[in-house]
Amino acid sequence: MSFLLGKDMTGGYGAADILHNCTIGVERGEIAVVVGPNGAGKSTAMKAVFGMLDLRAGKVTMEGEDITSLSPQARVQKGMGFVPQNNNVFRSMSVEENLEMGAFIRTDDARDTMAQVFDLFPILKEKRNQPAGELSGGQRQQVAVGRALMTQPKVLMLDEPTAGVSPIVMDELFDRIIEIARSGIAILMVEQNAKQALNIADKGYVLAQGANLYTNTGEALLNDPDVRKAFLGG
Repeated sequence: MSFLLGKDMTGGYGAADILHNCTIGVERGEIAVVVGPNGAGKSTAMKAVFGMLDLRAGKVTMEGEDITSLSPQARVQKGMGFVPQNNNVFRSMSVEENLEMGAFIRTDDARDTMAQVFDLFPILKEKRNQPAGELSGGQRQQVAVGRALMTQPKVLMLDEPTAGVSPIVMDELFDRIIEIARSGIAILMVEQNAKQALNIADKGYVLAQGANLYTNTGEALLNDPDVRKAFLGG
C-alpha cells in the first residue's frame, strides 16, 4: 500500500473522461515522477489525486485511509501540499507574505519552518521584502514550493515545477526537490523534462491518453529502449 495512491482513476470534466484506469502513487521520502506527451492526462491525474476532479471510478488513499470524497482543503489538512503550474504566487505580496499565507492552517509558531525554507532557498531570504511578481520565473517557483512547505506537508505535489526556467535553474530546483525528499516528505510531480526528472526519480509513470503505459523505477524507465525511443528522444 503506497503512502499516497490514486488507484484505477477514471474521470474528467463533464461527460468526457480524460483518465482511464490510471494509477499513480508515492511512498514517504520518495520522488515519483509522472511523464508523457502533451495531452496525456498528467496534470489531470495530479488534480484527481488532490481532489480537484471528481472520479467516476477508482479511489485515492493516503496512509491507508480512503480520502476520495474529501475536498482539496481537507486534503491539505491531512498533509497534502499542491503547487500548480500557473498562478502559484500572490504577485502583489512580498516573498515573506507569500510564505506566511502558506501557514494559514497552522495554529503554532511557523517561524522555524520559514527559517528552514530560507535555508533551502537562500535567494528568498535575500528578497523577502520584494513583491513576488517582480521575481524571475525560477524564483517564483521557489516561493510557490516554499509556501507549500509552510503547511508542513507529508506529501508535496508539483505540477511542472521547471516549466519556463533555464537549464541551470532546473538543475537547482531538482537539487532542492531531492533535499526535500531526503527530509522524509513524499514528492509526486508532473514534469515535462522527462529524462532529467526520471534521473532523480525513485518511481516513474509514463502516461498516454490518460492511461498507464509504463510504470517502473526511474532508472529502469531511462534504460527501457521502448520508453527512450517513444518519450525520451532515443
